[in-house]
Amino acid sequence: MMNTIHFKKMYFLMLLTCVAFSFTSYAQIGGWKPELEKDSRAALQQMIDDVPKLQTFKNEAYGYAVYPKITKAGLVIGGAGGEGMVFKGGAATGSSKLGQGTFGLQAGGQQYSEVIFFENKAAYDRFTGGKFKFSGQASATAITKGASADVAYQDGVAIFTRVKGGLMLEASVGGQHFSFTPIGE
Repeated sequence: MMNTIHFKKMYFLMLLTCVAFSFTSYAQIGGWKPELEKDSRAALQQMIDDVPKLQTFKNEAYGYAVYPKITKAGLVIGGAGGEGMVFKGGAATGSSKLGQGTFGLQAGGQQYSEVIFFENKAAYDRFTGGKFKFSGQASATAITKGASADVAYQDGVAIFTRVKGGLMLEASVGGQHFSFTPIGE
């Protein structure tokens, strides 16, 4: 009798675990990842807290992509990667992965957050349509607490980064590549 009760409890716990896992897995299918969305919103808010002028970019942008944690490392050859969320009108529209390869004088590693503001529908559509990459000529503005954010859009985008930790010395050339997965696909 005791074994039957124990077996039923184990069966129930396993069933409950599978159901919970399926709901969690489903929530992350199709470009929507609740934890990533939360982390992305928090990273952007931290940037805005450090540089309040970014609130204007957020309010006036057609959309934006936020990567809460990008990890970068290199020694002559380097790379970086991270995952973030894309927003339009303040609502999440999908997830995005960032990859970067670099070559040149570089040594170290660091983690940083990045936000890309899209000035208009054309820039947003270029990004979400997979026709978007940054070459070595693209410039991101590194923000620090209390810094000014007097930056203009270039080719419909404005890019800001905030170092979270580490040290990277570099004079390298490379580019960032992005993928986009819409919510629901």
